[in-house]
Amino acid sequence: MADNKIEIRNLHKTFGKKCVLNGVDLDVKEGESLVVIGGSGTGKSVLIKCIQGLLTPDEGSIKIDGKETVDSNKNIHEKMGMLFQGAALFDSLSVWENVAFVLLENGKLSRKDAKTEAIKVLRQVGLTPDVADLSPAELSGGMQKRVGLARAIINKPEIIFFDEPTTGLDPIMADVINDLIIESAKGLGATTFTITHDMASARKIADRIAMLYQGKIIWIGSVEEMDRTDNPYLKQFVSGSSQGPIKVEI
Repeated sequence: MADNKIEIRNLHKTFGKKCVLNGVDLDVKEGESLVVIGGSGTGKSVLIKCIQGLLTPDEGSIKIDGKETVDSNKNIHEKMGMLFQGAALFDSLSVWENVAFVLLENGKLSRKDAKTEAIKVLRQVGLTPDVADLSPAELSGGMQKRVGLARAIINKPEIIFFDEPTTGLDPIMADVINDLIIESAKGLGATTFTITHDMASARKIADRIAMLYQGKIIWIGSVEEMDRTDNPYLKQFVSGSSQGPIKVEI
């Protein structure tokens, strides 16, 4: 059995009177691709932000490589990369400057060397060097996602987070991005943590799938186990049915 890269215990987070995370327990194994599914507003993004240290939970424990990170002064971000929903590229920077942002910020490389490294990583995600000096606005949605992925992996992170990586893409381009996610993670030997409601994406990239509902992980298992489940909440979500125990306010 692989060691756990991330261990979450009894995680709570509220905003005012709204309880978003209500005792989340979750393990992510070293080198695993874990996908967390759940409806909009169920707390998936809040969970990622707590793991990254961008939000402080009200209660609970988050350990990375066995070390507590909640209320810790240790810099854990060097271990992490992130592909944001919508790519979230900087409009004022060129493509290569977006990709090499972390290299430029930490001063480890000159601009010339950082650009060379950025072009190398752009090739890895299927983009040619001629896009390096373009602005993000000159790229299609699929190309922007690739640039965002290149930025996420350029620092060779141990953990990569993917926030709705296929949102806004047509089915073919979404599948291309899924393939790149798998290839990039395997190439780095990275642990990946994805949040999505795209079940085609979840099925393709996941080693295990966890469902977040009402602030708790209510189910976790493989894709094969998901297809055999009798959990009514999971069955309804996977099928996309309006009929079932999950009620959507209209």
